[in-house]
Amino acid sequence: MTAALLFDRDDTLIVDVPYLSDPALVQPVPGAVELLDRLRADGIPIGVVSNQSGVARGLLTVDQLAAVNARVEELLGPFDTWQICVHAPADDCACRKPRPGLILAAARALGVDPAHCVVIGDIGADVRAALAAGADAVLVPTARTRLEEIEHARAAARVAPDLVTAVALAL
Repeated sequence: MTAALLFDRDDTLIVDVPYLSDPALVQPVPGAVELLDRLRADGIPIGVVSNQSGVARGLLTVDQLAAVNARVEELLGPFDTWQICVHAPADDCACRKPRPGLILAAARALGVDPAHCVVIGDIGADVRAALAAGADAVLVPTARTRLEEIEHARAAARVAPDLVTAVALAL
């Protein structure tokens, strides 16, 4: 039974713009608005779990990140939790995907067992973080998703062609 859905932000909920610092560039992926509205209407808790290393790299500020995330909510509606890792890959933190920290923190914030969460994302780190946290995962590959990430997801989780199908598989 799925108690909550956790989404990666870039290339899963919104079109990816590397190190996005301008709220005006936020663009939802097709079907995201209607899908999220339906999940909210059905009472399913939803959250965002996102690596944002651009902050640690000095490519955007915490305020710019907050403004972008506020624009995401303006366009897509409210999320029940936001869990963001602003560390660089070299920082060796516990939260950066593929480590489970963001997933575990989101589950805690939602008051659900991680085993009853499904993480939906576009790269292997999303799937590996979910599995490390004891959650389930659905990969929605994009042009940037590596073939080995897709093959791993097929073996360890599920793969969907788009966000709407991913949610259908998750529920």
